[in-house]
Amino acid sequence: MLRLLTWNIHTGIGGRDRRYEPERIADVIGHYDPDVVLLQEVDDGVPRSRQDHQAHMLADAMGYHHRAFGPNVKLKHGRYGNATLSRLRITHSNNINLTFPMKKRRGALYTELKARVGRHRYTLHVFNTHLGLSGMERRWQVRKLLDARAMRSLDAHSRVVIGGDTNDWASALPRGQLRQSGFDCITGGGARATRTFPAWAPVGALDRVFLRGALRCHHHFRSRLELARHASDHLPVVVDVEPLPR
Repeated sequence: MLRLLTWNIHTGIGGRDRRYEPERIADVIGHYDPDVVLLQEVDDGVPRSRQDHQAHMLADAMGYHHRAFGPNVKLKHGRYGNATLSRLRITHSNNINLTFPMKKRRGALYTELKARVGRHRYTLHVFNTHLGLSGMERRWQVRKLLDARAMRSLDAHSRVVIGGDTNDWASALPRGQLRQSGFDCITGGGARATRTFPAWAPVGALDRVFLRGALRCHHHFRSRLELARHASDHLPVVVDVEPLPR
């Protein structure tokens, strides 16, 4: 069994108190003890977060020896984007540009992970995403992601995870192009979707996980820790998946 956690950490700045306390992020993640962590809105050398290199800082603090960072937005000082932290060996990573023309820069961080469950070895393909604010933009970004070289090289049995902040208020993605391409939204759709935003009173199911191929979801849930409600403006989602024989 492998545990994944996805979370828009809001650069470590609390959604309500506006305090920069990355220790809260680390404590919440540590509580759930995931094997793979997908983070969005991760700062790298930005003054608002003490110029911390957050991907490496959080990985070091929690003992994740493997990490990748995909910068999307360049600021006057520093940058921010998506980060994947892993106990599993990362054998390849690539940041896929999903920027819609004239819109804020967005991306999907692809990592190829080597997993071992019992006596078996598996390859896991993970796409850590942060999509745009409009429906047209997201549909375009999904097409772009599905057409990316890293995705096109995979077959229907490859173990693929897409996770992250989708900004999908309308719950359109679970029944759209991703479903047509064989992906199952394991965090639910419609009224049954797992709601994660805003953290203090969640009404929007913005943070989602999709699976395709030889993977089975055993359990998923959003964090109910009081600390998580203060650490970011999103709540993290935790998913337990089992790699299956191909």
